[in-house]
Amino acid sequence: MSRLVIHRVTALDLPVENWPWPFARECRAEIDAHFARQVHENPALWNGRVLLGRNPVFAGERLSASYFETDFASFLAWRDWGFPDKGVFNGFGMGALLSSDGAFVLGEMGQHTANAGRIYFASGTPDLDDVRDGAVDISGSVARELEEETGLAPADYQDEAHWHCVFTGPAVAMIKVLRVDMPGEGLRARIVGNLALQRSPELSDIHLVRGTADLTSAMPDFVAAFIEAQLSTQP
Repeated sequence: MSRLVIHRVTALDLPVENWPWPFARECRAEIDAHFARQVHENPALWNGRVLLGRNPVFAGERLSASYFETDFASFLAWRDWGFPDKGVFNGFGMGALLSSDGAFVLGEMGQHTANAGRIYFASGTPDLDDVRDGAVDISGSVARELEEETGLAPADYQDEAHWHCVFTGPAVAMIKVLRVDMPGEGLRARIVGNLALQRSPELSDIHLVRGTADLTSAMPDFVAAFIEAQLSTQP
């Protein structure tokens, strides 16, 4: 994996293009066999359509990249096989909930998901529901994922104007801080209560991070790097 780099940007230019992914075509049989094994282990997986990115360019306070449509099975194989096509990246938005007393709020993915046990901010690989006027709407994706996973609507938080884009090579996590006027424990209790009402919640637990001692190996490197950078700027 490439060295983590965090870019602060205010504009995202992410048009969707019609581009057939050579990896998905050339490895079709192996991809389908891999997905069949994954579904055997986790029948909840669904081979829907997702959007991946190409050609990311950071210029000033703008991130530009092109996105293309593919199936989840191809994305999963690409991820599980160590990202063999280096020209493609998974570019997704994340809503970093921050409580009034300085706690970041993260969710633990449920056992029926493709990322079971991982802990990070509300997010999801963009799909066709996130396309607006021919481009990927990351702000809309974050709002949708956050409401689906936690029950929080845009009226419940104040989002900052800029994005913290954590670039790893195979991934670009576009993270926006969302401030909630509620202490961490109260916010956690509210989200846990919402999860209890869901028939099949994506999240199995909610974690608070107030300092580096709260970071765990279940949190991806890009999440830990973002939180450490944020904590380093706090008085």
